[in-house]
Amino acid sequence: MFDSASAELLWFLVGLVLLVSELMLPGFVIVFFGIGAWITAALIAMGFLPAFNAQLLTFLLSSILALVLFRRKGKRWYEGRVSGEMAPGASMEDLRGQRAVVISALIPNTPGGKVEFHGTAWNAEADEPVQPGQIVEILERQNLLLRVKPIH
Repeated sequence: MFDSASAELLWFLVGLVLLVSELMLPGFVIVFFGIGAWITAALIAMGFLPAFNAQLLTFLLSSILALVLFRRKGKRWYEGRVSGEMAPGASMEDLRGQRAVVISALIPNTPGGKVEFHGTAWNAEADEPVQPGQIVEILERQNLLLRVKPIH
């Protein structure tokens, strides 16, 4: 069907497309099929897989083996670190009384103020000026905007 060089290139490109698509799709699964495609390309380059059926079998087996062996460890790295997780049963709808840190000055009646809450930047507003670095208490959440007050 393909000569060795074009089959190797094809598997490499399939792996590249799969690895890049992992950045756009959730789940941390597709990356292992990209790795399987690269393993297949490497074995073709070494002359071990001349037949397409052997290439396909190698791709499937190496992808599934990588998925089973490395997904749990890799998923922790892929998801990153979460700071200040909410308690089980807590709702994002009711944030009243929780604390956040101002990361962009809050000036009354002026958009652009931001606070960091649970590792995420939120738009915020306050009835009095609040400087970056100050701790604020959340009064209410209005969609993606937090109304806050400084803690004195």
